[in-house]
Amino acid sequence: MHKNQKNRREDSFLFTVNEEAELLPFLLDHMKKNSRNSIKSMLTRGQVTVNGRSVTKHNHQLLPGHKVEILANKAALNESKLTGLSIIYEDDAIIVIDKEASLLSMAAKDKNERTAFSEVSAYVRRQDPRQRVFIVHRLDRDTSGILLFARSEQVKVALQDHWDEVVKERVYTALVEGNVRKDSGTIKSWLKETRTYKVYSNPTDNGGQLAITHYKKIRSNRQYSLLEVKLQTGRKNQIRVHMEEIGHPVVGDKKYGSTVNPIKRLGLHATALTIVHPVTKEIMKFESQIPSSFINKSK
Repeated sequence: MHKNQKNRREDSFLFTVNEEAELLPFLLDHMKKNSRNSIKSMLTRGQVTVNGRSVTKHNHQLLPGHKVEILANKAALNESKLTGLSIIYEDDAIIVIDKEASLLSMAAKDKNERTAFSEVSAYVRRQDPRQRVFIVHRLDRDTSGILLFARSEQVKVALQDHWDEVVKERVYTALVEGNVRKDSGTIKSWLKETRTYKVYSNPTDNGGQLAITHYKKIRSNRQYSLLEVKLQTGRKNQIRVHMEEIGHPVVGDKKYGSTVNPIKRLGLHATALTIVHPVTKEIMKFESQIPSSFINKSK
């Protein structure tokens, strides 16, 4: 058995290899408290060194006498430099983040403005200056929650070209105005965008894009309702437009009919994303906590 030697320093674990092995199985064997995904993330982030050199390849060959060190807080130090988001999951193919409201996904008019894309790009370049990331889908600036990035153009294309098959479920939480009477419902309409970038809805096909939104009431009071919203289609501003259409605009959404903003932000949060992993084909579900302000206002 390989033995865990005394830590070389407080923020690392040091192991000595006694027999030939590949790096990932070795780490899985020695770090049983950690999940396979968390260990893969450690490798991706460059937290693992062999004989003092950073190694990210899962199948790196270890030989007797090699020293394997895991830097426990290197990722935490790196992530602490992130502003407006946190990393939920990462591996060699994808990075999943939890974005705060008010942060653009990408492509700001002001090139110096921080975006989720610029933050994640800087994050991966701190590990390896040659690294790049590619945004796969977007959230509105004022919508918080789960956002997916690809670590190569090939993975980005694979995800975008097969988005409907890749995405098994997209769940949002919406805080809307008024007491929604129905416990659940489906909204189906066709959406078109005006020249002023406002999306409007039509009950019959007007040449726009078909949009289907399913909702379920979580709780409500006289002033507000908290809804779980599932997208069957993912159109621009779809939830916001559909909530306005049923007479319960998203809180804080002045563009689409809201007249109040007690939470000082848009009441829309991307809570869960379930996908087929583009490489492993494993079904993975990523979740983000519902903002406490949404829950408090709907009690």
